[in-house]
Amino acid sequence: MKANKRISQVYSNAREVTFDDRSKFVVMSDCHRGDGSYADNFARNQNLFFAALTQYYYHKYTYIELGDGDELWENDKISKPLEVYDHIFWLLSKFHQSGRLFMIYGNHDIVKGKNGSIKSQLALFPGICFYEGLLLRHTKLDLSLFLLHGHQADFLNDRLWIFNRFLVRYLWRPLELLGINDPTSAATNPKRKKAVERALIRWTEKEKQPLIAGHTHRAVFPKPGDSCYFNDGSCVHPRCITALEIADGNITLVKWSYKTKFDGTVFVGRDELADPLPLEKLCLNDA
Repeated sequence: MKANKRISQVYSNAREVTFDDRSKFVVMSDCHRGDGSYADNFARNQNLFFAALTQYYYHKYTYIELGDGDELWENDKISKPLEVYDHIFWLLSKFHQSGRLFMIYGNHDIVKGKNGSIKSQLALFPGICFYEGLLLRHTKLDLSLFLLHGHQADFLNDRLWIFNRFLVRYLWRPLELLGINDPTSAATNPKRKKAVERALIRWTEKEKQPLIAGHTHRAVFPKPGDSCYFNDGSCVHPRCITALEIADGNITLVKWSYKTKFDGTVFVGRDELADPLPLEKLCLNDA
């Protein structure tokens, strides 16, 4: 199945959620919560993530995890991330209890959408649902935002995910400990990254539908005249985590990182990586 058709399939089956200018969403992806070992890329950013998510919780945001929240290719059981990051899951459960949590699965946690037994292991999340796509539809504007992880534009990580998971678990993970990157990953292979981005952009332009994805780990925020393709980046950057905020009628790309005051105090701070873009401007290109 070609990428365009595969993405359209997800779009047709996406869970629809209505919102307006009073709504607040934060979109994050690619946490890859693992087992806490040297190969766990989330470990170094766990405090950044917890601090940022705490702020979003107290400011009444709805958290959308846009896939690859947990690293279930390198790890064969979700019990490992649950144990190592119990404080993270506790905070996520607070969002769930208040009806402010949506979980989309990616290729590295695709089993969430295919293995119903995983839900039984998530006692903190009764009734949790895992989606392949979400469609945020504005109640006043002629606008919808389509969200999916993005691996659907990557044949190797979509249709051949079982084979690729085997390679990651038994070949590339051990080699990663030696500093050798996985060439099949769109996050570490520049050619694969560009190919996935081109496929997502082609679909966006063809369907005239604003799209938000993850998967490539490269944050994208369109400039005037560009296609309405957004990417929230990832939570495993070396020195920061990135996110997309949808609030007050705008969409904004932000990063959270460690900062220092003049007295040497270290704190977690938020920076806008681009000027907020009014949602009404996206209507010009929306279907």
